[in-house]
Amino acid sequence: MTTEEKIERRDKIIKGLAIAYERMLEFKKKNNSELVIIKDDKIVKIKL
Repeated sequence: MTTEEKIERRDKIIKGLAIAYERMLEFKKKNNSELVIIKDDKIVKIKL
């Protein structure tokens, strides 16, 4: 695999992760549920 192919694959993965994150936020807002994240080594629940 060439360097160009690696960069292209990495970019596709990053774009896919961004789309998945946006869809997850939309889903959480739609269902009025909490988003759970880790902040400063603590579990934090955010109401959307």
